[in-house]
Amino acid sequence: MKTKLILTAFLALVVSTFLLLDFSTESYAETKRTLEPIEGCVFMTTMGEQSSEGFNVYKTNENLNLSVRDGLTWLAEAQLKNGGYGAGSHNAQSIRDPHAVEADPATTSMVAMALLRSGTTLKTGPYAENLQRALQFLLKTVEESSSDSPFITTVRGTQIQTKLGENIDAVLTAQFFSALLDRNVKGAEEKRIVRALDRCISKIERGTDASGRQNGAGWAGVLQSGLANSALEAAEAVGVTVDKDVLKRTRDYQKDNYNASSGAIKTEDGAGVMLYSVSGSVRASAKQARKAEEAIKKASKNGAIQEEAVTVSNLEKAGYSKPEAIEYAASYNVYQAAKETAQQQDVLNGFGNNGGEEFLSFLQTGESLVVNKDKDWKKWYDDMSGRILKIQNEDGSWNGHHCITSPVFCTATSVLLLTVENDIAYLRKVGA
Repeated sequence: MKTKLILTAFLALVVSTFLLLDFSTESYAETKRTLEPIEGCVFMTTMGEQSSEGFNVYKTNENLNLSVRDGLTWLAEAQLKNGGYGAGSHNAQSIRDPHAVEADPATTSMVAMALLRSGTTLKTGPYAENLQRALQFLLKTVEESSSDSPFITTVRGTQIQTKLGENIDAVLTAQFFSALLDRNVKGAEEKRIVRALDRCISKIERGTDASGRQNGAGWAGVLQSGLANSALEAAEAVGVTVDKDVLKRTRDYQKDNYNASSGAIKTEDGAGVMLYSVSGSVRASAKQARKAEEAIKKASKNGAIQEEAVTVSNLEKAGYSKPEAIEYAASYNVYQAAKETAQQQDVLNGFGNNGGEEFLSFLQTGESLVVNKDKDWKKWYDDMSGRILKIQNEDGSWNGHHCITSPVFCTATSVLLLTVENDIAYLRKVGA
């Protein structure tokens, strides 16, 4: 009897083990990225040797998710002991080890925004602790900065400052704080973030000259000024008081870099690179362009105008004053013209090798198309995402080959671009 019971138990164990084994032929997502990286860059020479046309085929959900996953994992491991992240010194661009550089607010903010856009919060998600530590580093840095100083950090000579501008730390930190406040942070932490954001905005406003340009412009200073404009808009969207005159000047400066009538582009503050100037013009004009278009559609529906054309006359009929109608019509024309230029292959190709500035320019252009609810958004985004996916390093990072070479900064910027669809509601709120 005992032997029979043992045999029965043994048979039951074999059957249960067999049932637990998965012999399904269903295919599952690979645990490792399978895209073969390509040589070159996002924009390979103005001779058109490479373009992003047709790269949308690489932008599948699987490729995107695996790429972002590996990028975030790499960023989490790159965090410094004090919670910050660093791009490194301009004088030591060859240093690619993320732990061999000093933390700076600009790079830390880019990483924090990438974590936030990817779904991490201060309390939930696999990178919640990384985000919280980055936040504490930034708050401490801003709170300890002198009110008399034009900057929020004493760390000077970074890759980001040298290439984008001396006040880029306050600009990007303000963008992060605004995005975080939009996630309904509450209590004492919210008050602390608001105070720090106010300080950043004050330094941005003080650093804006009469033309709307940020002081201390770097090699591609037009990008710093464009990002400053976005920072002011974002802060205003989450309830922070922003100087309206300064905000108008920052927009006008960006829009003035592109002449919609002649197609002439000012590249003096953009290191002579058309891509940098055009991406700023698109971003600065997106908000007013969308408002103008919406006003025209509403006026047409109400019978106030006969033809849905964004003109000064039609905008006046839609309820704008003469000066407002002139300004909004100009913004609409700049946006439409600059958008088309920004998507031309010779502009997208940029030059020789990609650096962090190019990644930022693409990010600005993509966010601008989102803000304006542009119908051309999807194709542009899919092609650009496919190109970004194909140049990711095997370890999950991205890096530049000139100027901003930092893998930390470039990886954060790439993740922000690849996950921009997660932030559509927020971006349109900023552009409301």
